[in-house]
Amino acid sequence: MTRFAFTQVDVFTDTPLRGNPLAVVHGADALSDAQMQAFARWTNLSETSFLLRPTSNEADYRVRIFTPGGELPFAGHPTLGSCHAWLERGGVTQTPGRVVQQCGVGLVPIRLDANRAAFAAPASRSEPVDDALLTRVLAALGVARERLRAARWLDNGPKWLSLLLDDAASVLAIAPDHAALKGLAKVGVIAPHAPGGDCHYEVRAFAAAVGIPEDPVTGSLNASLAQWLIGEGIAPARYVAAQGTCLGRAGRVFIEQEGDTVWVGGGSVSCIRGEVEL
Repeated sequence: MTRFAFTQVDVFTDTPLRGNPLAVVHGADALSDAQMQAFARWTNLSETSFLLRPTSNEADYRVRIFTPGGELPFAGHPTLGSCHAWLERGGVTQTPGRVVQQCGVGLVPIRLDANRAAFAAPASRSEPVDDALLTRVLAALGVARERLRAARWLDNGPKWLSLLLDDAASVLAIAPDHAALKGLAKVGVIAPHAPGGDCHYEVRAFAAAVGIPEDPVTGSLNASLAQWLIGEGIAPARYVAAQGTCLGRAGRVFIEQEGDTVWVGGGSVSCIRGEVEL
């Protein structure tokens, strides 16, 4: 058994216990794939990340990201949470105010803005959704077809069947059949809030297919949704999305498009610091 530095970070929040928790193991180069997967399964969090020495000269660190059910090439809240934990443990960037993360999708730039960080959303592939599958997904969600405004497959590492509904109340009212969804797809749902509030959209993410019935706050999904909706002229170039409301969380995802890049930002706070034996 070897001891590793460990941080548990709450991501997409400035208030502990209100975002999405992430387990981070530092200096994990000696761990095998099986050990990483076993620890991720044991934490039972939506994701666990392992910080490693980079293999690219352009990167500040490398990360591998595991769910309880397998490895992901990229995920949003592990990107921001891993960056926060790396910096807190004394990580020094090659460029002030900018971090470059190496992961399964390549190099991901992260900009540091005061108490918040934001990652540059990686390219997302978009495909139409088969109508027969869409009908089954809507039935598993308990969502009436007339509430649906648009649907797309979005893939920036994690692949989500993504639905745009008519209003935030429709999203918050969803009571899914997770057993039915498990055999269909990971599903992301978004809809606009009424004007005048602090958030413009409400988001939920159902990932029973990888062992997470509902993810509290999902950076990769929000990144793909932003690229889709801004690209179609549906969403503005800058907005705030709420996620985790139905789980008693208050996640906030800050979206901003600059040129061709969509930045996905949020706060991170460390809740647990210590060591883990693996």
